[in-house]
Amino acid sequence: MKGYYSIAELMKQSDIAKCSPGELSCRNEAESTGKEFDVVWNRMKRLIPVFKDSIRKGLESTSKSASGLVGGDAEKLKNGKLNFLSPICKRAAVYAIATAEANAKMFRIVACPTAGSCGIVPSILMAVGEELNSDEDDLTRALFTAGAIGKIVAEKACIAGAVGGCQAECGTATAMAAAAAIDLMHGTTTQMMDAMALALKNLLGLVCDPVAGLVEVPCVKRNGFHAVHALVAVEMAMSGIHSVIPVDEVIAAMDQIGKLMPVSLRETSQAGLATTKTGECINNRLRKK
Repeated sequence: MKGYYSIAELMKQSDIAKCSPGELSCRNEAESTGKEFDVVWNRMKRLIPVFKDSIRKGLESTSKSASGLVGGDAEKLKNGKLNFLSPICKRAAVYAIATAEANAKMFRIVACPTAGSCGIVPSILMAVGEELNSDEDDLTRALFTAGAIGKIVAEKACIAGAVGGCQAECGTATAMAAAAAIDLMHGTTTQMMDAMALALKNLLGLVCDPVAGLVEVPCVKRNGFHAVHALVAVEMAMSGIHSVIPVDEVIAAMDQIGKLMPVSLRETSQAGLATTKTGECINNRLRKK
């Protein structure tokens, strides 16, 4: 099977094969590893219950993390009385925060693509999947689509905050989630590419400045914001709005920006929120502990 080295190539090959990018990705993985398609498919399928369990445990556990910085906010948002967000947007934000809180408490999560951005893809898969009554095979297919995109971004640019800032982590996760949602809705590859480009280009320059070096502040709530961000990109793309800049060029721009970004804003906690007065106080308190 011919490989793909860009999002455009992945989508073109999917159209030629008349299948989802997720299914194409699974075929490619099976061929490259010499394993049966069903073996590869079922290995990915086993991650779906992990997503659900992370969300459930994140919501059930309202205690604080070991640092005392996060915990219980997913449950607060779930029970909040405002109705500014649509039900699916609120559900996605709740699920994303719950998963990120689960990560902060050392529960089991799936890093997709990273632990710092672990809530975005599962929250969109679960929230959209529930809305559409998607089954586990639908969710698995969409997860393969997200995974294929994450692989390309990792190869063409980066997915680590220490390399490219949070744009590389949450930005990539948001693009992956947007494409996965459109896959669940059986949208076109053009719609997927537009959604990814719209999602990622509006997160370019996002710095990684974790307080006390922990993936908690601002990371946990950031997952909730970007789950909703992904849905905005999906709604735009599905409404026929196109990104002027193609997604592969957006990825290249993200890579360029990451390389230009000071080291102090790439997960070193040497600037930004980490060095605010409150951030420094938290850091000193935790060091003493």
